[in-house]
This record gives sequence, C-alpha cells and structure tokens, in this order.
Amino acid sequence: MSLTCWFLVSSSGCRHRLPREMIFVGREDCELMLQSRSVDKQHAVINYNPTTDEHLVKDLGSLNGTFVNDLRIPDQTYITLKLSDILRFGYDILQSVLFFFPTRTRIL
Repeated sequence: MSLTCWFLVSSSGCRHRLPREMIFVGREDCELMLQSRSVDKQHAVINYNPTTDEHLVKDLGSLNGTFVNDLRIPDQTYITLKLSDILRFGYDILQSVLFFFPTRTRIL
C-alpha cells in the first residue's frame, strides 16, 4: 500500500510536510508562518481533500495576493494544487516562494 506525502519546499530548501488537514498561512498565529511584510497576518489557507488526496489553496482576502504559477488566485476561491506548482504569498519571493510536490512512501 502506498501513501502520497505532500511537501512545500521554500526557495532556501526548507521542507514543510503538509498535514492531511486545513492549515493557515500567514505572518502570525498560523501553522505555516512566513516572515514577510507582504504577507498578511492570516493570508491564505491550504486544505486537504481526502476523497481526491489533493491539497487546495485559498486566499483569505489578503492585500498582496496569493499566486499559483504567477497567476493571482481570486479571493475566497479554492484552487487545486498540482505536481510542481509554485506558490507565492505576497510579493517577497525570496522568503515565500514554495514548491509543491508529492512523494510516495511505502507502508509495510
């Protein structure tokens, strides 16, 4: 039996395993905190759909936006993340560009 594990990887190489639940992304009091002035306190949410084994991202009405592959996503609209998608929260690319990719691990 195999299980897909999804990770976000920052431009500096730091890996963040995405849990199979909803997480908030932002500057303060979030599961994934990004230290950038262009990121709101609660900027976006990443949610997991167990039926499709997919993660989805939604902007929470942030000032500087959430981007998937350099396209700004509409506020309050879930976008399904795909293999090798590039996420950007706000405009500070060096601190907040994240790569999205799955790996398969074998469960014995």
